[in-house]
Amino acid sequence: MAGDEGLNSKQIAEITEQRQEIVMEALHDLQADMERSKRGIQIVAIAGMYQLTTLPDHAPYFERMAYSPSRSSLSQAALETLAIVAYRQPITRVEIEEIRGVKSDRAIQTLVNKDLIEETGRAEAIGRPILYGTTRAFLDYFGLASLSELPEASAFEQSEGLEEETQLLFEKLEGRQLTIEDVNEEGGDR
Repeated sequence: MAGDEGLNSKQIAEITEQRQEIVMEALHDLQADMERSKRGIQIVAIAGMYQLTTLPDHAPYFERMAYSPSRSSLSQAALETLAIVAYRQPITRVEIEEIRGVKSDRAIQTLVNKDLIEETGRAEAIGRPILYGTTRAFLDYFGLASLSELPEASAFEQSEGLEEETQLLFEKLEGRQLTIEDVNEEGGDR
């Protein structure tokens, strides 16, 4: 709950309604207990702030987890956002939100984290907003040779275009979402 910064002993004392000396003693006892018990987490003091962190020995496992292809499929919001980016790239977050009618920060972040979209530049507008486009990994992930293999968007009416574009993209891509097992079985790495 404290975020990346952690808490100092004064803040912990205020929260727990204890004297700072008692808090410091409790922190040291907890640190020693976690080390003795060989727990997977530890309390570290950095620049006077205390943080609960994982052990450095476990870092390789967390890195593999963070950078391996996700087994989960994309949410409806992420798929909608991905379809918009695929058809309208380069596009800003604000333009995506205008089309979808809802905030899209989380969907965009998910797609960036999965390396399906990326920052392609900055728009020549006030604030120079980030422009997004699809990645090579997007093409690989969905088995497309190029963006020209996407269903033709110009055939749709403007009023229903987004829903139909999204549905056509879903149909085209259905069954093509790879899991880590698929990649391992093929012996390739996408």
